[in-house]
Amino acid sequence: MTECGCEMDEVARLERRTLWALLAINGFMFFGEGMVGWLAESAGLLADSLDMLADASVYAIALYAVGRHRLFQASGAGVSGVLQIGLGLGVMFEVMRRWVYGSEPVSELMMIVGCIALAANVSCLVLIAKHRRGGVHMRASWIFSANDVIANIGVIISGGLVMYLGSRLPDLIVGAIVSIIVLRGGFQIMHEAKEARSAYCK
Repeated sequence: MTECGCEMDEVARLERRTLWALLAINGFMFFGEGMVGWLAESAGLLADSLDMLADASVYAIALYAVGRHRLFQASGAGVSGVLQIGLGLGVMFEVMRRWVYGSEPVSELMMIVGCIALAANVSCLVLIAKHRRGGVHMRASWIFSANDVIANIGVIISGGLVMYLGSRLPDLIVGAIVSIIVLRGGFQIMHEAKEARSAYCK
């Protein structure tokens, strides 16, 4: 029993260390990408920055759930899913607002910041990879990190298309796609959390 307890403590310690790093990276990128996205009038960058905020909230909740009861971890993951869905709807609203009122996205800033965000999210993916088979709270972190990489690539591509076509449409389209990715991830982790709760209660 003692050895088993020590092993669980070590797993929890490693998970906490990983989640603290993920929280720091995503918190920093949320503020940085959000400010540049606003200055660059880019729906894609703003959407991606809100995605970073959603991820930061997921990591914070997962951090609180580490070492706790599995049912608590599943409930925490469910809350993460709800937050993700809420932010996804917020992103979609911002894209629609910019569609109606107009915008002039700066393609160079979109591509530069998109590349920085991609590097940050790949780092997060590497950090969380060894924990992706863990509890549902860690699987939630893996799902959101993987989705972020896809979103970052989309922002970089849209920046190139804005420059090439001289149109804001690629930025708005990518912003909408990012919001769908955020929403999909939220529903996915809510489903996993529900299954985890059901499995434990049986």
